[in-house]
Amino acid sequence: MEKNILLCRLHIKGMACKYCTSTVQFVLQASPGVQRASVALATEEAEIRYDRRIVSAGQLIQVVEETGFEAILVTTGEDRSRIDLKMDGVLDERSLMIVKSSVQALPGVENIKIDTKLHKVTISYKPEQTGPRDLIEVIKSATSGLVNASIYLEADGRDQHRYVEIKQYRQSFLWSLIFTIPVFLTSMVFMYIPWLKAGLERKVFNMMSTGELLRWILSTPVQFVIGRKFYAGAYKAMCRGSPNMDVLIALGTNTAYFYSVYSVLRAATSANYMSTDFFETSSMLISFILLGKYLEILAKGKTSEAIAKLMDLAPETAILLIHDHEGNVVGEKEIDSRLIQKNDVIKVVPGGKVASDGFVIWGQSHVNESMITGESRPVAKRKGDTVIGGTVNENGVLHVRATFVGSESALAQIVRLVESAQMAKAPVQKFADQISRVFVPLVILFSLLTWLAWFVAGRLHSYPNSWLPPSMDSFQLALQFGISVMVIACPCALGLATPTAVMVATGVGASQGVLIKGGQALESAQKVDCIVFDKTGTLTIGKPVVVDTRLLKNTVLREFYDYAAAAEINSEHPLAKAIVEHAKKLHPEETHIWPEARNFISVTGHGVKAEVSDKSIIVGNKSFMLSSVIDIPSEALEILMEEEERARTGIIVAMDREVVGIISVSDPIKPNAHEVISYLKSMNVESIMVTGDNWGTANAISKEVGIEKIIAEAKPEQKAEMVKELQLSGRTVAMVGDGINDSPALVSADVGLAIGAGTDVAIEAADIVLMKSNLEDVITAIDLSKKTFFRIRMNYVWALGYNVIGIPIAAGVLFPSTGFRLPPWVAGAAMAASSVSVVCWSLLLRYYKSPKIVSS
Repeated sequence: MEKNILLCRLHIKGMACKYCTSTVQFVLQASPGVQRASVALATEEAEIRYDRRIVSAGQLIQVVEETGFEAILVTTGEDRSRIDLKMDGVLDERSLMIVKSSVQALPGVENIKIDTKLHKVTISYKPEQTGPRDLIEVIKSATSGLVNASIYLEADGRDQHRYVEIKQYRQSFLWSLIFTIPVFLTSMVFMYIPWLKAGLERKVFNMMSTGELLRWILSTPVQFVIGRKFYAGAYKAMCRGSPNMDVLIALGTNTAYFYSVYSVLRAATSANYMSTDFFETSSMLISFILLGKYLEILAKGKTSEAIAKLMDLAPETAILLIHDHEGNVVGEKEIDSRLIQKNDVIKVVPGGKVASDGFVIWGQSHVNESMITGESRPVAKRKGDTVIGGTVNENGVLHVRATFVGSESALAQIVRLVESAQMAKAPVQKFADQISRVFVPLVILFSLLTWLAWFVAGRLHSYPNSWLPPSMDSFQLALQFGISVMVIACPCALGLATPTAVMVATGVGASQGVLIKGGQALESAQKVDCIVFDKTGTLTIGKPVVVDTRLLKNTVLREFYDYAAAAEINSEHPLAKAIVEHAKKLHPEETHIWPEARNFISVTGHGVKAEVSDKSIIVGNKSFMLSSVIDIPSEALEILMEEEERARTGIIVAMDREVVGIISVSDPIKPNAHEVISYLKSMNVESIMVTGDNWGTANAISKEVGIEKIIAEAKPEQKAEMVKELQLSGRTVAMVGDGINDSPALVSADVGLAIGAGTDVAIEAADIVLMKSNLEDVITAIDLSKKTFFRIRMNYVWALGYNVIGIPIAAGVLFPSTGFRLPPWVAGAAMAASSVSVVCWSLLLRYYKSPKIVSS
């Protein structure tokens, strides 16, 4: 990513439905400097890719707030390392000025922002120059101990905002119950108890009764105090010309409330007018909607539990080793793991978690890395080996020098990848977007038409008076139908149908080592009917070893390998690494220095050329030798054929344009590779192998794993061309690979799956990353996507089903034949239930289990 192109995340408060997210996304996308904007209702977040030379994060916040929503910055993307510190002590203007100037003077500090209300200081810094402990110490020493700093416990703003929102909705609902229950009882229960009914019907002013006055008093705070958030949301929505769910709720409850006020006041000023009030409708509607929102937010919080579990892998504390000037350990102390700085030395005891990414400088042990890599077998670690933060040390003590800390750690990058995936929309979501754009205005229009139709029918006596409920005229009946339609039609569930399922699925996938980069990848994966597999590192272990060497000229074996290794050491190809590793074994010394290779040329998938010492060296396959006009003797060709039949790769080494020897390399097939291919066949998914290796080796491997169609000796562009040919024939193609040479095909495929142990380029190019590097996870990815889209389709059934069935009933379609009508408060309960049911149906994905592949 370019330095000036950043990724900003905002938490957006006040979005009520899909219409809101569409509005925010539109204004962000239209802003100068914004390359891409994605807004998710389920997470209430926006992710914006922007050019900081044209627009700033502050301006993006202003753009959102101009549409009537509140935006809170989660991250600007400008700094990879940022920390929030809580300040305690004397916080007057002078001490805050000292804190700011002292921190800014530190090398590596890029930005500092002080929030005086929260007593919080936010600092962006370069981790290679400073760190959180230095910052805390500077604050303390600069103020002579008058101000102390510590990690801000509420640094994760998103969780804090969600907890605040949950608390607000819970309190609002409980307060609404206090007022609504008496309204409900006086309206629908006490009227059937004779002595209570008599008291409630006692007249206060003319025809206004005690019960009506009591309901008016009790429903007013529910309407205007507890329900004020709906007024605020509706007002902002109307100001920006995009009516949303709040508008429907405000219209429905206000219609019921103000008609009731009119009716009661008319009764108070009349000697014979019998009023009919709907105070219970407005107050119960608000109560049910608040309950629905409370349950919805609780459920939505569980959709991102996978991220919380990932973050919990990091230990809370770490043991920091203190060294003297000569590098000797003179002490140790326990610190908060968030205070670890780059180049700190951390002690990891048996059974403890590694606190940060780094490398071992002392000690030997075995580390369980399964939570990050999926590798169940503990990995041996000794001096010089790298370790990953969050993994578990099993036996010996290790001293680890921290290299990547905070947001630069592998764990933090995985979390960011999952977060970005949860923001990405699936194409199927366009269906909900298109409906949402016109849904609310159509609902308002249909509500008015419903009211008008019933009112006119009543005036024209199109239905008998016997249909009317007691004490209700045709106007009141029509009004009730209109309100019910307006409330039950709120499109909240429709907007949650796709993003909640995608959020849960990406979280579940991450917990099982399958990182799915968003809804697009999920939707494409469930359609896959053809998978193209690379061989090396994908179907095979990817760590080939030299198993034989055949010299064709009279030369010293160690000297032969010195030349070959010197040429291959600059190559990233697994076969090159196998040659270098084998050459090292021929030298007893640990740090052997290879001869310098000049004019190095690498032809991806074929071989390398270089000048080493006084010789011209070419190392590669047969086609590479022929293209380099190197004559291959018949003896060498026979050896190559023998190796191919044994599923080995023969690598030719030529010196000064003459074939000197052949190195035989074997790459073991991955466990369960045959079973995975068989399982895919049972899923009606065709498997194809495409490799840059020779035909003989490719044929031998394909027979062993059960793949019938193969293409060998393929260049990177040929792999991509084959993928495109399959797509043109109508196939939905997935590509599974691990190397740089697989990147073009990974990008071209409908779904690119990168092996987690592969190159960064392949992982970046892929849509799905298989962190465990297990072939079984190919099946998991496809199966999870199928299960997810089954949930999404069912969510649409839930969401649209409520509306398709509920709207006609609310409009009174059953009333003429059965006398059944849907009171507005029941419609409100149904609307709230639709959103909760959609979220809960998505949450069932949390219990997903991947298919079990039985070894033969």
